[in-house]
Amino acid sequence: MAFEPLDSCDLLCMDLPHAESVRASLPDSSDVERLADAARALGDPTRLTIALALNAGGQMCGCDIAWIVGQSQKLVSHHLRKLKAADTVESTRAGKLVMYSLTDRGSRLLSALTEPLSSASFIEPIGVDRG
Repeated sequence: MAFEPLDSCDLLCMDLPHAESVRASLPDSSDVERLADAARALGDPTRLTIALALNAGGQMCGCDIAWIVGQSQKLVSHHLRKLKAADTVESTRAGKLVMYSLTDRGSRLLSALTEPLSSASFIEPIGVDRG
């Protein structure tokens, strides 16, 4: 029995008007690159865990985040910088502390990623009424 690959057509059968319409609707390459950066930011297990912690705990300092995720402060700071660069986390200084929180964009991305897990209690932010 011969194996036939299923990932390409054997016949060129383009619906050119439809293909052109879809192509025209796509964002430009710089916007796609920004979207890819945000997806990569949450693609690392440590960064995703940090985002989940911020989603559950709200605004927190880096020391708390490091303890929660079980990583060194230096490593967590590195990952927080990556998350900030992707506009998924923001920071504010409160005296000697730097407080981190998810941006609206970060919350939306995290929500899309965790949608299948939405019934799990650790996904929901503090203060959400489950009643």
